[in-house]
Amino acid sequence: MTKRSMQEPTLLLLTALADAPRHGYALIQEISAISHGRVTMRTGTLYSALDRLLQEGLIRVESDEVVDGRARRTYALAEPGRAELAAEAERLRAIATEATRRLTATVIRTEAGGAFA
Repeated sequence: MTKRSMQEPTLLLLTALADAPRHGYALIQEISAISHGRVTMRTGTLYSALDRLLQEGLIRVESDEVVDGRARRTYALAEPGRAELAAEAERLRAIATEATRRLTATVIRTEAGGAFA
């Protein structure tokens, strides 16, 4: 049985944590930046996803602190999360490479007067 592809919110969250630990608001900003503004993660969705990723062992709590009287939890990518993210990045890279190869082949056949398959 093959493993399902990673859902986009999970991919974005793990990617946002790949280079540095971040707290919730910073994750929302980072996800928006990574997706070039296409994805805006709502607070409830974010914390539900973070809870699930914690339970799955893909992320860990880096620190808990109080900032301006409010609790702030910082999350970090755990080693299993790093491995999952690397595998998903490779899966996506392979698909993109094949898509590019096929598009290039189509352009070459078209320019040479070949027919589409």
